Amino acid sequence: MNRKNPGPLVLDLGDQVAPPSPATAPPVPDPGAADMPEGRAMQGAITLGARKPSFLGRWAWRLGIAILGFALSLWTWDFVTGLVARNAVLGTLALVLVGAFVLVLIALALREWAAFARLARLDDLHQQAVAAHGTNDAKAAQAVVVRLNRLYAGRKDMEWARARLAEQAPDMFDADGILALAETTLMAPLDAAARREVESAARQVATVTAVVPIALADLVVALFANLRMIRRIAEIYGGRSGSLGSWRLTRAVFAHLVATGAVAVGDDLIGSVAGGGALARVSRRFGEGVINGALTARVGVAAIEVCRPLPFQVLRAPRVTGLVQRALTGLFSSTKGTR
Repeated sequence: MNRKNPGPLVLDLGDQVAPPSPATAPPVPDPGAADMPEGRAMQGAITLGARKPSFLGRWAWRLGIAILGFALSLWTWDFVTGLVARNAVLGTLALVLVGAFVLVLIALALREWAAFARLARLDDLHQQAVAAHGTNDAKAAQAVVVRLNRLYAGRKDMEWARARLAEQAPDMFDADGILALAETTLMAPLDAAARREVESAARQVATVTAVVPIALADLVVALFANLRMIRRIAEIYGGRSGSLGSWRLTRAVFAHLVATGAVAVGDDLIGSVAGGGALARVSRRFGEGVINGALTARVGVAAIEVCRPLPFQVLRAPRVTGLVQRALTGLFSSTKGTR
C-alpha cells in the first residue's frame, strides 16, 4: 500500500531563545573556596581597634566626661561640707578619703604621662639610629648606644649584654659597626623574648577560636590577647606603657596594618592558609583558629617593629610563617591524625 509523502514537519515556536553556550555559562563554584577560613575574629578585632572616632564623637566624649566630672565634684563638695557641719569627725574622715583619692588619681596621671614619655623615647631612639646609619655618623651612633645603656640600666636581665657591649664598643670606630654591635648584644635577647610573647598570643587565639563555639567569644579573646601581647612587647623593649599608652600603641599598630592592607591573608601566610584549608575540611573552627593565630602573629611582628628601639640591620626580622609554625606545632596534631 503506497502512502503519499507528507513532506517535512514544520513547527512554529515563535521567538526561541538560543541555548546557553559553555563560553557564557557562569563558572562552577569551588566548594573548597567557600570553606577557606578567613580569620574573621582577628580581622574584626584589628578593624575595631584601628577605628578612629569622628571629630564630633571625640568632642561628645570629652564634654560628657567633663560634665560628669563637674557634677561628681559638686556632689562630693556638698557631701563633705554637709558631713562636716553635721559631725566634725566624720567630715574630717570623708575629707581625708577624698584627698587620698585625688592623690591616687594624680599618681595615675603621672604614670600615664611617664608611659607616653617612654614610648616617645623608643621612637626617638629608633629615628636617631636610622639617621646615624644613613649618614654613617659615628658620634651619633655612640650617642644612641649611650641612651640604650641608660634605658636598660636598671634591668638585671640586661646586665650581661650591657657588660659585653661596654667591653667591645671601644673597638668599633664606624657607625655601622657600633650599631651592629648594639643590635647583636642588646636586641638579640629582647627579640627572643618578644617572639615568645607573640607565639604565646597566637597559640591562645588559635586555641580559643578552635575550641570555644560561643559567638563573639573569639573576637573578644583576640582583641584582649593582642592588647596584652602589644603591651608586653613594649615592656620588653623598655616601653612600660600604661593603660592609655597601651591602647594608643595598639591603635597605632592596628592602623598601620589596616593602612598597609596587611589585615587580609597575604603571601607570608601561604603556609598557614594551606594548613587552615586542610583543617577546615575536618572542622571550620580549626581552620579559623589557624588563620586567627597567623594574623595575631602578624600583629606581633608589627608591634616588634614599632617598639624596637633599633631597626633590623644585622639581625633578621621575625617572619610570620616561622612564628606560626612554632606556636601551633602539635596544637592540632591529633586532628590531623584523624584524617
